[in-house]
Amino acid sequence: MSEKFNQEQYSKTVSHYQPKPNYVWNCVKAFLVGGFICIIGQGLTDFYINVFDYSKEDAGNPTVTTLILISALLTGFGVYDRIGQFAGAGSAVPVTGFANSITSAALEHKSEGLVLGVATNMFKLAGSVIVFGVTAAYVVGMIRYLFQSVF
Repeated sequence: MSEKFNQEQYSKTVSHYQPKPNYVWNCVKAFLVGGFICIIGQGLTDFYINVFDYSKEDAGNPTVTTLILISALLTGFGVYDRIGQFAGAGSAVPVTGFANSITSAALEHKSEGLVLGVATNMFKLAGSVIVFGVTAAYVVGMIRYLFQSVF
């Protein structure tokens, strides 16, 4: 009984000394950095449309590929981690955050070798995202197919 009381008392005491997160400032930082990533993406889309004469629909694929490449390079140089610490979800939600998670896992395990280190550990964090994305796409596709065939 006294051990439980001590744990509760300890938790109460510690909570007074823990820093309180500034939710408004964190949201502003996430919004600004996420918005800046979107501005870069829009600039790349416009670049592919105007320079390479892609249509709006066709410019999306090279834009996403370029954003993934930039994110992977910034992760490799250690820059994206600092951006992520500053921005939080603003850098984690776009496709650049997904690329960062894959690249970080690959870099973390590179000392174990190319196959057993990089290849096997690359998708540990991102694998669940891929599985959920594929499953959700299948379910939504089936629902759409059913609605189109009925209506």
